[in-house]
Amino acid sequence: MRNRRQLVRCIFALTLLITVCQSDVVGRVSQTPSLHEAGHISRGIHLPIVRKAVTSGHRKRAVNTGAIGLGDFQDVTYNVLVQVGETHVPVVLDTGSSDLWVLSAACQGACSTGKVPLYPLTTFHPASLDAILMYGDSRTGTHAIGPIGYDFVSVAGLGLQNQYFAAINNTNTSVLETGSTGIFGLGFPINSALWTDIYTNQHQSLMVHRNLPGRAIDSNSRFPDRLKNLVSRWFPKNNMSTADNSNPAIRSKRQLANISELQSSFATIGPLIPRLVAQGALDSPMFSVTLQRDTIEIGGNEGMLSIGALPPTVKSESLTWVPVRGYPPNQGGLKPPPDAPGEVYPIAWEIPVDDVYFDGVKLPRSTLSSPNISLSALIDTGNSLIRGPPDVISHIQTTLGGPHFACSPPHILAFQIGGQLFIVDPRDFVTQVHPGDPDLCAANLVATDVPVANGSGYLYSWNLGDPFLKGVLAAFHYGSLTRPSQNPPRVGLLSTFDLNAGKALCDDKHKAETEHKDFPMIAEPAPASLPPSLGTGVGGVPLASPPSVTQSGVTSFGGGSANQANGDLEDVRIGFGTWTVLVSLMVWAAWRTLG
Repeated sequence: MRNRRQLVRCIFALTLLITVCQSDVVGRVSQTPSLHEAGHISRGIHLPIVRKAVTSGHRKRAVNTGAIGLGDFQDVTYNVLVQVGETHVPVVLDTGSSDLWVLSAACQGACSTGKVPLYPLTTFHPASLDAILMYGDSRTGTHAIGPIGYDFVSVAGLGLQNQYFAAINNTNTSVLETGSTGIFGLGFPINSALWTDIYTNQHQSLMVHRNLPGRAIDSNSRFPDRLKNLVSRWFPKNNMSTADNSNPAIRSKRQLANISELQSSFATIGPLIPRLVAQGALDSPMFSVTLQRDTIEIGGNEGMLSIGALPPTVKSESLTWVPVRGYPPNQGGLKPPPDAPGEVYPIAWEIPVDDVYFDGVKLPRSTLSSPNISLSALIDTGNSLIRGPPDVISHIQTTLGGPHFACSPPHILAFQIGGQLFIVDPRDFVTQVHPGDPDLCAANLVATDVPVANGSGYLYSWNLGDPFLKGVLAAFHYGSLTRPSQNPPRVGLLSTFDLNAGKALCDDKHKAETEHKDFPMIAEPAPASLPPSLGTGVGGVPLASPPSVTQSGVTSFGGGSANQANGDLEDVRIGFGTWTVLVSLMVWAAWRTLG
């Protein structure tokens, strides 16, 4: 009887997925809409295209682009090999921050365990500045401290001399526990704590300490959450910020007068990728990320960082492009130059969200923040969870029956962005709670702070971390760092959702129970290059090749397909009328048949 009920639950979940994905079919958009038209295109999902093999010719790249594979520690953190000086170190890939820091050979305590390579300091050029990075919230108190300096830094074959970073020599963070040596931020230069300190130190004569008509840069005091520490799936995402942000004297030193001078500094002392962008060193001012899956069912997309271009098998028009939120000065943003007073600059990879759905039902908007704040989300590879408004997360947990629930039937969390629906794979929505019990799961969700409309912080309500990103290709386009109105910053998303995901989760859970095993969970070290892919799936996105037993020490025993479904389906619109009736009849018939 129990097995019958579980089967019905799986049938219900699959039919619910059909309800979400296959209703009110509309015609495919004949061409990619412009950025301004993105909010008016027909709603739907970019669904699978025919899978095909990748030939060696598809891997060739121009000099001004680069690509490299990603390491994965149990889907908690994703890291990439970065060359700092003469040493290659694995660092956490983080689109939610903008700075690079690495543990140095001068680090004491846990740093000397020998688990990861440390930066030796032999080629380090100190800048007579210290980074004091404080992590956490009221419940945590971790830190990372060390000198700021410069050296040669390179990733995926793209490097620059005199690149600034922090060489950490004192920390109690858990970076080492996930096989990483530091953090590699890929955000905007305005969000860089190191750039702020270096610039103010180099341009003391340009500081204005009195009666400025507006602030040139105010994000350091208004946005203390700019740098993020890694997290495990079991705890809320920690944040870190420079010390003394609450000190008015420190804030006044960051009221810079010369906007043109400030913007030109992006090319010389900014973070690595924005420096390459500002110098015109990339084919396109962008990078893209896909994340592999190393829990529950190993596979999915190939873990990959592409810089300067999309993967060669992916076309730009297959992505849904949406604008990045701009912050005017009264909200903590960069002051526009006198010759372009209408310019509004981005701070983080924050994009608009149309609506959020759970199990086919549109979720209510949070009542904890002002209705005047438009719904938005941070796209954050450095976050192992999906974070949302406390009252909305509580609503989802109530719908699930509490913080712990049966791993199947699968549940469907979906975000409508740019008129398109992006579904979180059910295998990425859950995590096993206790060893030996693959039937009890928790959601990879946690509450986050609500935005406040007074210029005191970010305005996003959702933080879409790795569970979301494992089901998409995400492209991050900086646009123009100095004149965003001429070339707006934007994010492109391509859903790689597998239509068999719900059934695969049911199969994986059944097999784990039958074999008395846990769901698989492995760690892959960051590779030195781009590994060969299994083929391509949705929109030409490369698929991950399963890791070998000698590489991971673990063999995948998932029962479903880790690859993407085949087919060439039309874009679809959310609509629940006729399909809801049919779903109800199917579930009722199954229940009656199975007793």
